[in-house]
Amino acid sequence: MGEDAGVTDELDSPVTTPLIDEAVKKAAVAWVSVGGGPAYALWCLPLDGALLVVTGPGEQSAPGLADADTAEVTLRGDHGGRIVTWPARVTRLRPGTEEWDTAAPLVAAKRLNAPGPAAELVARWATEGCAVNRLTPAGGPVAGADLPADSLAEPPREAPVVRATRRPFRLHKVRRR
Repeated sequence: MGEDAGVTDELDSPVTTPLIDEAVKKAAVAWVSVGGGPAYALWCLPLDGALLVVTGPGEQSAPGLADADTAEVTLRGDHGGRIVTWPARVTRLRPGTEEWDTAAPLVAAKRLNAPGPAAELVARWATEGCAVNRLTPAGGPVAGADLPADSLAEPPREAPVVRATRRPFRLHKVRRR
């Protein structure tokens, strides 16, 4: 029994560096990539050296995160520049557990534009299958995550909310001299 407790404590404690610690403490948005896929910008809440992220119906979309064991997290500074990229261990918090009862109300209280009180939001997350995920650092900064030489800009992803740009309305013809 003593050995199992030690293994659990070892798995639950983050493997981190001072840079990751400081970046996690100040994080409000994290770019999370699962299985080498595209990174999604997700609102997050730092708690006890880890990041809490809510995904699912009516919340932010992060395909594959709720079922993943690992992910790659990139944190950026106030002006958009990358600070650090690190591997994360993903743990889904389950409704009815002590972890859920502690963390879910904290996340709900900090959620902007919540459609109702925090208690109702937590109840909706539990009943509608939303995932509250804990992203715990599982190692130091990713090797080769130095600042890139080019911009790494990509074309926007397809989304149902994108509309075609229309030409501006003009009331009269503009004469040029």
